[in-house]
Amino acid sequence: MDKKRLLMLVEIAIFAAVGLVLDQLSFKVWAQGGSVSLVMVPIVLMAFRWGVGAGLTTGLLIGVTQTMFGAYIVHWLQGFLDYGVAFTVVGLAAIVRKPVLDAAVKMEKVKMAIFIVIGTVIAGFLRYVAHTSAGAVFFSEYAGDQNAWIYSIIYNGTYMLPATILTAVACVLLFTAAPQLMQRKS
Repeated sequence: MDKKRLLMLVEIAIFAAVGLVLDQLSFKVWAQGGSVSLVMVPIVLMAFRWGVGAGLTTGLLIGVTQTMFGAYIVHWLQGFLDYGVAFTVVGLAAIVRKPVLDAAVKMEKVKMAIFIVIGTVIAGFLRYVAHTSAGAVFFSEYAGDQNAWIYSIIYNGTYMLPATILTAVACVLLFTAAPQLMQRKS
């Protein structure tokens, strides 16, 4: 195994652990689940630093390890959506990696911030879709007389919108202050 790949794997493990800790330091919005935290920041960092594969892997590790720390799973598919898929797709923030890195090299902080926000919003939206799908299918009894999909859209939006905004702000502040974080060392 070459040094570059080994470094990437070590960073994935470290940032997955950091993500798990950040998720434990969260603001619980609802008793039934859903919290606002900075869990997506390490995933987005790895996505911008190493690309889609590292971002997806970091997100998957965070989702899987969360199942060991108080995950609420009623069905294997719900667990897969809420923990496996929801955190893995955050790694897709890397779809704007190239413009973010180009802006970082040129020290164009406004352009870098715009693409960081775009990547983070895409990642947050995809995570929101996974949670909403799981909620509508597996937690419809909480909707009462309401449509389960509308209930899930609103319920998951109450914590995913603030979590995505918080992550975008944190990433912009972190990456524009220290753009070298996105440049990996060989």
